Amino acid sequence: MGTSNHTVIEVRETHVAPALDPLAPYASRLSARSALYTDLQLLLDDRQEALPPEGYRKLVVDENCLARSSNSARRKLWEELRKRYLLDRDHPLFLAFWQEWRRCKSEPERGLTAYLLLALNDRLVADLGFNWLYGHLRKAPEDLRVDDVRIFIRHAAETDHPEIQTWTEDTRLHVAQHYMASIRDFGLAQGKVRKTSIRPALYGAPIRLLIRALRLARMGDFEIVTAAVFRLLALEGTEVIDALGELNRQGELRFRIQADVIELEIGGTE
Repeated sequence: MGTSNHTVIEVRETHVAPALDPLAPYASRLSARSALYTDLQLLLDDRQEALPPEGYRKLVVDENCLARSSNSARRKLWEELRKRYLLDRDHPLFLAFWQEWRRCKSEPERGLTAYLLLALNDRLVADLGFNWLYGHLRKAPEDLRVDDVRIFIRHAAETDHPEIQTWTEDTRLHVAQHYMASIRDFGLAQGKVRKTSIRPALYGAPIRLLIRALRLARMGDFEIVTAAVFRLLALEGTEVIDALGELNRQGELRFRIQADVIELEIGGTE
């Protein structure tokens, strides 16, 4: 089971999103906890504007907006949230996410948009999405097994990501378990003990976020519509064109393709 059968095209601005950088290492940040999506929702809901890191830190640590019982627990939670979701209005990827988060029209759309931010900011989550989860989403509903994620991680350690060799077996297990819990929280799976995949519906905000991320990486429109990153949403090839066409009909973005000419506008601040 390969870990980099589908990696994203060469990137001009590799610092923008680790998922778009073929040289980015895998991180074990999911070993401690899952994606913390519920906490992210509570932190971002009802905010009228994105904040600098110290603003979010104040909400979590000083004001205890996420209701943790001790100061040490609040500080740890802040560190984990910052690692996963950036939480910095001056970071272009977080700002792109924030712009689309505010445009979401439903909870499922928000879940997918948050999933993409996590994946774009975490090479392991992205590669699992490209190369493991993708097939299960296409065949949904299909059983999802922690052991299969562990096999993926083990193979990565033996091939493209030697940094994993320093992880203990417990770390690898916890990463796999928390990854599975996370994709359920984002709406890509269902079930507590036995999990099955759910193919994501088509929404405007997740697609626009991917387009924003690719533009931050200096991709042209033709490179964007052929990018492998859309596999995170179980789309590939002409399906991306079809999805953009449907979103154009819905008024979620503007898209037209004729011969080699592509017009792609997503609105908001690009």
